[in-house]
Amino acid sequence: MSQRVVLRNVTKTFGSVVAIKTISLEIEEGEFLTLLGPSGCGKTTTLRLIAGFNDPDHGQILLGDQDITNLPPQKREIGMVFQDYALFPHLTIKENIAFPLRERRTPKEKINDRVEELLELVRLPGVEGRYPSELSGGQAQRISVARAVAYPPRVLLMDEPLGALDLKLREAMQLELRRIQRELQITTVFVTHDQTEAMNMSDRIAVMRNGEVEQVGTAREIYNFPQSSFVADFVGRINLLDAKLLSKSGGIAELKILDDARIRAKIAPEVESMSKSLCVGIRPEKLVIRSSGHEDRYDNRIPGTVIRSTFSGNLLDVFVDVGASKPFLVEQRPDKVPLDSGTQVEVCWNAPDALILSAE
Repeated sequence: MSQRVVLRNVTKTFGSVVAIKTISLEIEEGEFLTLLGPSGCGKTTTLRLIAGFNDPDHGQILLGDQDITNLPPQKREIGMVFQDYALFPHLTIKENIAFPLRERRTPKEKINDRVEELLELVRLPGVEGRYPSELSGGQAQRISVARAVAYPPRVLLMDEPLGALDLKLREAMQLELRRIQRELQITTVFVTHDQTEAMNMSDRIAVMRNGEVEQVGTAREIYNFPQSSFVADFVGRINLLDAKLLSKSGGIAELKILDDARIRAKIAPEVESMSKSLCVGIRPEKLVIRSSGHEDRYDNRIPGTVIRSTFSGNLLDVFVDVGASKPFLVEQRPDKVPLDSGTQVEVCWNAPDALILSAE
């Protein structure tokens, strides 16, 4: 049976609170799709609607060709992994993994074989006799995945499962969960507010805001071609400036920023028809700092004053006051000599490296 998930014009309110305005989303069979967004944007509610823990007010949810909108959770063939793991503390690891199999009256010999197979899959052979309290956070997380897929579900849902882990363990578990998902070739919907986690793990990302999907795409598409200032600012770091479109020719636009400064930027066809207010965004890795009057040729140069520099190991972050509401962030190589606060500089970039975005 198909593992494709489709949400059509789904809405959800809780009393006077609108959790989901309207969502239409297609999740392909075998795909790892991440719902990404800030707290309160509706990503967990969307996951719970797919799982059947909440019913939509309007719209339709399909699993393959089956309408599951009004189907109870236990009949949806969906596996769920929670942030708190939700392992039964009084059961051994073997008993935890075997629980969904026993509920379906699977023969005992098949249960034993399946538990052994799953412990190999999550790379934890030999722990079947332990209890959850005897496992580390990363081990417990892998066991919760093993239990969720013990009776093979058509779809695996994961609600911020790595949020409680420290950075190193979280990074290791990102690789482990992705490996398991690929080996099982199971359609997976993953919820997180961590944009780095989403970019590392996903086939595609659905960026959510205020109960709606703002943009869907691969990590590269979301990062390099954001469709709004919200997406650009949420996924990665970016410098944003309000801008007024003055003219356009040959795919290059001239814009006014910072009262009367003029810059050039590449303009996409979808932006040319925008009637909304605009802004221009430049990723900090695309910027270059030069001393005033330097002869390097860049399409755009704006003067500024260095405020401070911070060293973060792999990067030197330089903050420059260019007269905007926020300092410009420029990423430099870590071996660069930090500029003193108060140094007068020019921040430079080329037209193709600037993004023209909707400011709304």
